[in-house]
Amino acid sequence: MPLQAVESQRLYRQIAEQLRSLIGKGEFDTGSRLPAERDLARQLGVSRPSVREALIALEVEGLVEVRIGSGVYVRPPAGARLNSKPPGHAATAAAAEWGPLELMRARELVEGEVAALAARHARKAQIAAMAEALQQMRDAAAAGIVPREGDGAFHSAIAAACGNGVLHDTVVSYWDARSGVLFERMSDYFENAASWSAAIGEHEQVLEAIRQHDDNAARAAMQHHLKKAYARYSASWRRANSS
Repeated sequence: MPLQAVESQRLYRQIAEQLRSLIGKGEFDTGSRLPAERDLARQLGVSRPSVREALIALEVEGLVEVRIGSGVYVRPPAGARLNSKPPGHAATAAAAEWGPLELMRARELVEGEVAALAARHARKAQIAAMAEALQQMRDAAAAGIVPREGDGAFHSAIAAACGNGVLHDTVVSYWDARSGVLFERMSDYFENAASWSAAIGEHEQVLEAIRQHDDNAARAAMQHHLKKAYARYSASWRRANSS
């Protein structure tokens, strides 16, 4: 198979582009199953989660169909947009090119330090705003609603308390990037009641560390949360959306 090793920058886009080109050239017939994820990862020289991210991007474009437990199949041309850019493309917005897994790694680095700063500087009213956002998450989850709004409010409240406007705007930009269709499709696969319950518990640990003004504990708790989030988003297809 004429696949080439790819460079690390915008990894999922490079993988998707190679597969998109092969599909467009007829290397894979309509209805045929693409090679197994592990085989694609080995031939491309990348991780399986990166391949998975690219395949989901192609699914959003209408080029392939993901069948959990069976494989990834090429869709008929009528359902595809072979010349389209990956979802969310916008030349004027760098965030539109961020992949979910790449973003998670950046958040782990940046938001860990933001949480540490918040632990040092947060005032009572700011801590109350974090607690209110966390309660909003609990209430939504209890009602069977995806608690994404409260999740965003929680992280934004921490960023607002860190005392640095640039860092606050950076965290907000991370959340703006989550509104893209690729992120939403990834969420459909890898977010469920169990994952949100775990995330709420992780948020509680972050809040408690900030409330105690323990910057080291706050950093560690936020990094732990985002490492776990990364693991949830890079889960195997078999584990995707399983409770």
